[in-house]
Amino acid sequence: MRIGILIMLLTGLLSAAQVLPIKNKLALKECGSCHFAYQPGLLPSHSWSKIMHNLANHFGVDASLDKKDNAKIAKYYAKNSSDKSMRYLSRMITKYTRANEIRITTGSVFRSAHREVSRRYFKRKSGGAGNCMACHRTASMGYYSEE
Repeated sequence: MRIGILIMLLTGLLSAAQVLPIKNKLALKECGSCHFAYQPGLLPSHSWSKIMHNLANHFGVDASLDKKDNAKIAKYYAKNSSDKSMRYLSRMITKYTRANEIRITTGSVFRSAHREVSRRYFKRKSGGAGNCMACHRTASMGYYSEE
């Protein structure tokens, strides 16, 4: 009996994603069509708001959406952002993200977690620091383990 409870607890802990995966099909489709679809829990709502309100200049690319889709995705990201999450990684991101920060890969949490990663890995053809799946095979599910 005790072993069964222990197994259930361990399974629950291991299955708990560090950030919630994207469950909005529109966001997954639109945001994932050009790059890794980042989970809302990787930035606070003020950062997502800045990103969603400037898609005409989305990191140097016009990623504009029609108003209806933009509003739906913006609402989803705001509702599920790091400052609305109880996940540890999201809470740390909220705590340490500057008010004007909109780039996940330049945030202090990202930099701290990747401080031992050689810069050469971020210059590979696989997409650099923003291509989470190059090193974190389970990133799309919200798991960013070191394995």
